[in-house]
Amino acid sequence: MAGEILNAMPTVQAFTHEAAEAGRFNASVENAFRTAMRRIRARSLLTVIAILLVFGAIVFVLWLGAHAVIQGTMTGGELGQFILYAAIVAGAVGALAEVLGEAQRAAGATERLLELMSVRSPIQSPAHPLPLPPRTVSGAALALQEVIFHYPSRPQTASLSHLSLAIAPGETVAVVGPSGAGKTTLFQLLLRFYDPQQGSITFDGVDIRRLDLHVLRGAIGVVPQDTVIFSADAMENIRYGCADATDGEVVAAARMAAAHEFIEKLPDGYRSFLGERGVRLSGGQRQRIAIARAMLKNPPLLLDEATSALDAESERLVQGALEAAMVGRTTLIIAHRLATVQRADRIVVMDEGRIVETGTHASLIAQGGIYANLAALQFHAPLSSN
Repeated sequence: MAGEILNAMPTVQAFTHEAAEAGRFNASVENAFRTAMRRIRARSLLTVIAILLVFGAIVFVLWLGAHAVIQGTMTGGELGQFILYAAIVAGAVGALAEVLGEAQRAAGATERLLELMSVRSPIQSPAHPLPLPPRTVSGAALALQEVIFHYPSRPQTASLSHLSLAIAPGETVAVVGPSGAGKTTLFQLLLRFYDPQQGSITFDGVDIRRLDLHVLRGAIGVVPQDTVIFSADAMENIRYGCADATDGEVVAAARMAAAHEFIEKLPDGYRSFLGERGVRLSGGQRQRIAIARAMLKNPPLLLDEATSALDAESERLVQGALEAAMVGRTTLIIAHRLATVQRADRIVVMDEGRIVETGTHASLIAQGGIYANLAALQFHAPLSSN
């Protein structure tokens, strides 16, 4: 809870929820304190019971031994030896009681850990994966055939329904549509974070379920909308795309992504620490770091939903970097701003998990369907075919 509140501190302050969040945190701390007190009381009770039983037994036997000495059936030395041995055993039993308390505490945590360790993802590499065929052209061929998919948490609602789509090597295809149309789900299936319930997805003619996961994902570069920046310098953040890349290759990727200029202006250049989650960078700068990372990976297939949350200037710079990244690659773009997809070779319009329209920007405007309505809303007036 503390981490969540601290990471969202600008939002907390903007909504003046400091007192409410402090109260929620105090309540959580008090609950943890009460739980710790119950645990301590239970362990203390266990220790008290062990001590009473052990030393009660010693006192009782000592009383019997004293009577035996008085009656002459036992010597004082034998009684002293017995008391010494009994004290040693009592100390050991008391220590065992303490250890038992720790063991009981660990047992609860271990049970949960074993549950987590026994969980296996349903998405696994096949035992005998197929290799990708040798590539003779730029980009990769991608095809979806009658794909039906619903999330495990929503088994009654199909996120994708009988979706078929073929993308030629080197082709740039934009996927647009209203929220909930299935655009992000399409990306998750292509990266095989999930498997469809029906249908197939092929990559260069090979069903992705027959490919090793590392091979599949290694052939796909992703420029996400919510860019992940690690707590490291700019050099290492870009090198995340290819761990073996040299400094020169990292700089070259940054130049292609239009990131070199602003990185050079940082206090220590490429060795500048970017802060936790890249807090020292603007949204457009973080996106260009992500593009450089994807370009350094140099994949035949590029997935992008990078420009939806940027201002006009940042969008222009990021879009220019993406156009450079698309050269020689098959590119699939999730687009929220239609201005970014007008140059796509093909635009696919999705609605309720289905493809409802396909064509170029001009042809879709002429059809007067969903795309034309979206364009009218975004541009405040129907667009001409020019």
